Amino acid sequence: MAGDRENAFALRGRIAHFLGDPGMSPENLVYFEDGVLVVEDGKILLCDDARSLAGAGFDLAQCEWLPNQLILPGFIDTHVHSPQIDVIASYGTQLLDWLNDYTFPAESRYAQRSFAEASANDFLDYTLSVGTTTSFVYTTSYKQSTEALFEAALAKDMRLVAGKILMDQNALPELQDTAASGYQDSVDLINEWHGKGRLGYAVTPRFSGTSSVEQLTLAGQLLKEFPDVWMQTHMSENLEEIRWLKTVHPHTADYLDSYEQYGLNTDRSIFGHCIHLSDDEILRLAGSGGRVAFCPTSNLFLGSGLMPLEKLKKAGVPVSIATDVGGGTSLSMLTTLGEAYKVCQMQGYSLHPLEAFYMMTLGNAKATHLDHCIGNFERGKEADIVVLDNKPTPMMARRITQCRELDEELFVYMMMGDDRSVARTYCHGVQQYDKGENN
Repeated sequence: MAGDRENAFALRGRIAHFLGDPGMSPENLVYFEDGVLVVEDGKILLCDDARSLAGAGFDLAQCEWLPNQLILPGFIDTHVHSPQIDVIASYGTQLLDWLNDYTFPAESRYAQRSFAEASANDFLDYTLSVGTTTSFVYTTSYKQSTEALFEAALAKDMRLVAGKILMDQNALPELQDTAASGYQDSVDLINEWHGKGRLGYAVTPRFSGTSSVEQLTLAGQLLKEFPDVWMQTHMSENLEEIRWLKTVHPHTADYLDSYEQYGLNTDRSIFGHCIHLSDDEILRLAGSGGRVAFCPTSNLFLGSGLMPLEKLKKAGVPVSIATDVGGGTSLSMLTTLGEAYKVCQMQGYSLHPLEAFYMMTLGNAKATHLDHCIGNFERGKEADIVVLDNKPTPMMARRITQCRELDEELFVYMMMGDDRSVARTYCHGVQQYDKGENN
């Protein structure tokens, strides 16, 4: 039964995970055609070949046998908006109009505590149903919306990083905080939730255009006072947004400078989008260790542009991959990988399936400084697990039978997969989703 904790259990089947970037060495991919994954007290106890374990005296009869499925580490989404599940797939124009027409009115509903609590549980259930076990989440400018999400994630024992949006200008009046209140709310939330269970806090200015100089200054002060929190925001998503930003903060040299001046460009900063960065901004990001979240479905849906993944990687900028719902059109990381492939193809770069699956597991963990606890099946890591069904639809079943190698099969998942591909999801050794029980 989903949600029941077992002190120890073992799964047997096809298992894949990464020890490092497969592009650096093929040995960084670990794949067992017949493997065993043992979990004890929420942690990975062992992950090895079934035949080798049997030869060493391990009793394979204790394993649950999953012959038609593929066992992977839980997926990690590095940029998503929990309140925007109500505006996903809203017809509209480009970014700034879309925010004003859909996003801001939807977020104003989170002033109601009961609505915020119900929506937080729904959001987490949706992410689990698509195999996502860790998310970096933007809530709203209402403190209680962040509290509600943390409470729901704590109850599910999820690893989750979230932050109250800081936004004291250029938004609906009812959504605006002040520099002082945003700072104090963030301090209170950090003290209450950061490091509690598997939770973490991210200082979250929506983007520099919706924060005053005073608010950005105080956001930088938060990073100095709490050096182990994260910072998440948006940058260079849309050309009209960039032009508008210059009128809001005319004292800055470029978009990145609107964060740099306040100490917000660090190796714990995650900048969503970064489609239209100048070469100088890319070099400065690489030098600071700042991270980028690649949000392909959102960039395509809003007509923002194509993120230059290959260029950023060559420059040494760590790039993660993310859904960015509700500008993004699916919470499924599999669907997101498929769109990322198309974005890269349009620029002459073929995103290999091993690179893609590395990105949304260990790669995203490394990009967010969480690879010490999640991202693969190394002994002692937290047991976040997703089990993929290799026969989720008749067409996928037919296509997968033609695959000769693992990377071919992974490519089918990333081009055709979605929530139907996810059979089970475990968080910290607890089964939180079962497709059979939820159908």
